[in-house]
Amino acid sequence: MLGELSERLRGGHQADGLPPSFRRGAAAGAVGLVLLATGLAATGSDEPDLGRFYDQRIEWAACEGTELPKDLQCGTVTVPLDYADPGKGTLELALARYRASSGDPRGSVVLNFGGPGGSGVQGLAFGREDFLGLTDDYDVVSFDPRGVGRSSPVSCGADATSRALEATGGEGTGDPRDALRQLREVAAECEKHSGPVLAHMGTVDVARDLDVMRQALGDKKLNYLGFSYGTRLGAVYAARYPDKVGRMALDGVDTLTEPLAEQGLAGARGQQRALDNFLTWCTEELACPFGQDARTAREQVVDLVRSLDDTPVPTDFGYEFTGQDLAGAIAQGLYTKEMWPVLQRALAQLTEEGDTSGVEALASGGMSPAPAPPPADERPAGKPPAGNPRDDEPLADEEDVPLDNLPAALMAVNCADDPDRPDEERLIRDLSRMRAAYEEASPVFGPYRLAQVVLCHGRPKGTDYIREKVKDLDTPKMLLVGTRGDPATPYLWTEQTAKRLGPSAVVLDNRGEGHTGYGSSDCVHRTIDDFLLYGSLPPSGSSCGAEDEDRI
Repeated sequence: MLGELSERLRGGHQADGLPPSFRRGAAAGAVGLVLLATGLAATGSDEPDLGRFYDQRIEWAACEGTELPKDLQCGTVTVPLDYADPGKGTLELALARYRASSGDPRGSVVLNFGGPGGSGVQGLAFGREDFLGLTDDYDVVSFDPRGVGRSSPVSCGADATSRALEATGGEGTGDPRDALRQLREVAAECEKHSGPVLAHMGTVDVARDLDVMRQALGDKKLNYLGFSYGTRLGAVYAARYPDKVGRMALDGVDTLTEPLAEQGLAGARGQQRALDNFLTWCTEELACPFGQDARTAREQVVDLVRSLDDTPVPTDFGYEFTGQDLAGAIAQGLYTKEMWPVLQRALAQLTEEGDTSGVEALASGGMSPAPAPPPADERPAGKPPAGNPRDDEPLADEEDVPLDNLPAALMAVNCADDPDRPDEERLIRDLSRMRAAYEEASPVFGPYRLAQVVLCHGRPKGTDYIREKVKDLDTPKMLLVGTRGDPATPYLWTEQTAKRLGPSAVVLDNRGEGHTGYGSSDCVHRTIDDFLLYGSLPPSGSSCGAEDEDRI
């Protein structure tokens, strides 16, 4: 089968476009931002004056773009590139919202869909039905964080991931110093293609952006729903602005303390469990492209990934699709059981027709592929509209968001949040051991996750703020949801983070499967909505049963 597949793939059969449910629409139309006349600083007197950023209001208008809901509105907010030195330049961030159905909403609830690297505008647009209940009392808002989507998107170039995998995925016979040199070259390419925003993409920066948004939305307190990485962002916000926390729900709770290398191992193990569960389900279906035996199906997936690593196939978008691209696509399709039929169809397209369009859509997070941008110093300077306080980075056009934006942003944020930077000698000693540990955790996802970890080599050391300061919060009660069968954020992280945050944390135990619970469990969905809308919370330790999950 694999030999025939390679021939079909090299033959270049491609679909003309992405499936509509994954095609990425544009995020913003005619939008503007108006500055008020006052200039009060919104932070302490020992910090630079940020008054011009806090004295904004957002002008909302219809979104312009492909297949976006007609009732979705778009806007922008401007933030400093560097909060320590606001004079260095500014960034424009893309926002979107659904208006409250009530005539007198209580304000806004802001959503972050995780990643890091996920577009909030796209998540809100295509997750519309999940969040309409919240519009009973709120404007429901999301945003593309700095470096993501249309908000100054970062890129590492077309071949960054493959080069990192080449450096870390060999048989251990090459010189590890050459591998680390190659990783440093990749880090330099990321900086070259991304420009100055790359150095200011940590969660602490995004949390500060979130507070500027809160003020621009006209809210005294931040009401917030964060998923996966979005829970890390919510926790950092709560630590930095405890008196600005309104109703905050965190679903799929991230770790605040685990080193990045341990996070990668946990992720590889969780994704492998999810893949095993998916293949058990798939092989009970006649349409399963791997037959009806689960053990054989697992072997076929491993062989397929390795075959594509050995012989990548060209795509219509000017890059080669590799086995690690496939691993990333499968990982996206495993996040919820609702995605399993989509993943099954995409894999069938690939194995039976040689058509990569379905797995490409999954691998890119549903974004339409675009080439990597030219180096930052070769881009034409943007001309900002009159009246905005920025002079550097307007929103990117939708067609200019590079295909690798999601993984490039993920690495930028994770590295910025991680203070561990083993020196070269330690990495040389550890690389072979790490490779073996990741391979044991998952032959499918291990190399992919290891590459994400070691790509921090060559980047500046990250902040220790999250580990040192995000604890013992003095905030209103916060709802933390952990799912027992979560492939990305283990339930143990919910317990650890709740203990770390202190008495403010109220835990809901979701005894189901999939990454996060809001989209798959009626019980979790209802509990989160009841908290955000009415302020009602269950006793900490309450649970939602597996029987509450929606069926495929």
